[in-house]
Amino acid sequence: MTALANPSPAWLDRAAYPFTARSLELPDGRLHYIDEGAGELVVLVHGTPTWSFEYRHLIRALRSRYRVIALDHLGFGLSQRPAGADYRPEAHARRFAEFIAALGLPRFTLVTHDFGGPIALPFAAAHPERVAGLVLFNTWLAPFTDPVMLRRARLVAGALGRFLYRSFNASLRLIMPSAYARRRRLTPAIHSQYLAVFRDRDARVRVLHTLARALLDSHAHYAALHARRHVLATLPTTVIWGLADSAFGPAYLERLRESLPAAHIHALADAGHWPHEEAPDEVAALVLAHLARHAPARVTSSACDPLQSA
Repeated sequence: MTALANPSPAWLDRAAYPFTARSLELPDGRLHYIDEGAGELVVLVHGTPTWSFEYRHLIRALRSRYRVIALDHLGFGLSQRPAGADYRPEAHARRFAEFIAALGLPRFTLVTHDFGGPIALPFAAAHPERVAGLVLFNTWLAPFTDPVMLRRARLVAGALGRFLYRSFNASLRLIMPSAYARRRRLTPAIHSQYLAVFRDRDARVRVLHTLARALLDSHAHYAALHARRHVLATLPTTVIWGLADSAFGPAYLERLRESLPAAHIHALADAGHWPHEEAPDEVAALVLAHLARHAPARVTSSACDPLQSA
């Protein structure tokens, strides 16, 4: 097993991401996470091809009033990347549950984006008593049936997609910029914080292309989650959706609305797949409003001491 990535590599912008590095050893490898602030707990779960850096604005906005935890999935960000690990969403979901159990976390509000939905929402569906509420950004909880998405998924899952992922870092260099409402918002400085994580070509295949294939291959995982939507629907939920998302269009928002009919929906016309990156102040205000309505009883314990990160 390889060592945990340097918690402060040369490429990391510490001004943008000034948080204390912590780590947790799980059976599959060591996860990096941050644990900032004190009070009611909020857990942030990223998707692909990003890492907890995508939540930096939200962490800053929340940590003065809340305890905020954001992890990097195995293979992403500053977490380990064992060569033989399973990087399918099913495995990430299992590790997320292990992460929550290992830290002994109290009841919390769950915030998810992209693949963070099918990674973390199974925990909420299995343990609704542990989750005070949900905040969802451009994510899904059902199998893909849209013909356009199915064609795209087959393309990226095939040999051409694998080649583009491996040789050109396609998910970060091609797909990510195209999913912004305005590409100039993905500045070179911001983009570099994601590109630097996947300089290794084999890692792009092992970690990123595995999730691209999972759009189709993990149909049963999404179906099982969708079958439990009635449980998720009992949780106070806010959906914050970037309408200019080229990956997941408005039809996916409507499907989420059908699955979670009581959810508060906030559609942002001038944001794409990463509304919390593109409209951070507006998104933070919406998340704070959700927490003010639905956060659990106040917890006085503060963030735990950093674990060894070497």
